[in-house]
Amino acid sequence: MCELLGMSANVPTDLCFSFKGLRERGGNTGPHKDGWGIAFYQGKGVTTFKDAMPSYQSEIAALVSHYPIKSTSVVGHVRQANRGHVALENTHPFTRELWGRYWTYAHNGQLTGYEDLPCDRFHPVGTTDSERAFCFILSELAKKYPHGPRSRKQMFSVVKKLSDRLRKLGVFNLLLSDGDFLFCYCSTKLHYITRRAPFSVARLSDIDVDIDFAKETTPNDVVTVVATMPLTCNEQWQGLLTGQACLFQAGECIKQW
Repeated sequence: MCELLGMSANVPTDLCFSFKGLRERGGNTGPHKDGWGIAFYQGKGVTTFKDAMPSYQSEIAALVSHYPIKSTSVVGHVRQANRGHVALENTHPFTRELWGRYWTYAHNGQLTGYEDLPCDRFHPVGTTDSERAFCFILSELAKKYPHGPRSRKQMFSVVKKLSDRLRKLGVFNLLLSDGDFLFCYCSTKLHYITRRAPFSVARLSDIDVDIDFAKETTPNDVVTVVATMPLTCNEQWQGLLTGQACLFQAGECIKQW
């Protein structure tokens, strides 16, 4: 299986610390050696870095782990291939345009019977079950809201129902963002932590690195990090239950199902 990494924050924040931990799981402390990717939203734009190499060996991943890209919404992934060969086109996260916004998605799991999922105008580029499921979700949303939803917050209830449907095909943990919202769905494993004042020191589990967030933040900062498994060893992460979903905006959990 793969591992996910997401972030939602109320101020532009870099994810260098967390990505250092995730990077180690891409072929070093974990078996996820079949590529990696991460997308940073800046306004309505999104910058994506991808590589089909193991992240712990990738020079691009090394750059990302040290370069402080400021963002309020991030979607990341390290891959262990099960559907689709190892190639850049099969590397998460995937991005498509819908209603004049970029939507970015990453999946951890494995589906069966996904070949028949209707996609309409959202055609998969690669050969993974993950990308086809993403195209299916966007297709269903486009059909239900041809001119866009009146409320994107309410629209995510439809994404929750579609995620429940896809979970019946296998393991379906996912992250989905449009830059404002971060939607998280748990099929088997997904955890999150919300950091706010008073901030303290955090230590990574996969590499000997720690950070004193009190020196890197202001008292008003709120930052939520989502990961398949907790990235730190001295903090209390919240685990989601099977079939549970959370919607984050500006670092806060604004809805749970």
